[in-house]
Amino acid sequence: MPKEFSPKVITANALIEGDVVYLTADDQWTRCLSEADVLTDEADADLRLLQAEAQSELVVGVYLTDVIPGIDGPQPAHFREDFRRTGPSNYNHGKQAELNNV
Repeated sequence: MPKEFSPKVITANALIEGDVVYLTADDQWTRCLSEADVLTDEADADLRLLQAEAQSELVVGVYLTDVIPGIDGPQPAHFREDFRRTGPSNYNHGKQAELNNV
């Protein structure tokens, strides 16, 4: 029996800056996971993934990742994605500084 499709978002890295980005409902790329489009239909997710992969002038390493829908938007379902979302953890800068000052 196939595994039930769990909610996902499309993520990648911005081609020039290297930042982690997420695909929004209006097919734009955002650096905020809370703005990502949560996909709940497998066929729709597969189609959107193909469309996102075609944007090679903007992003690299496009893939679907599991999320947990929440009041404040989607949250990472796996610790790896939480690390990607917050950026490097070797010292307090960039996204780390922004998250710690909230």
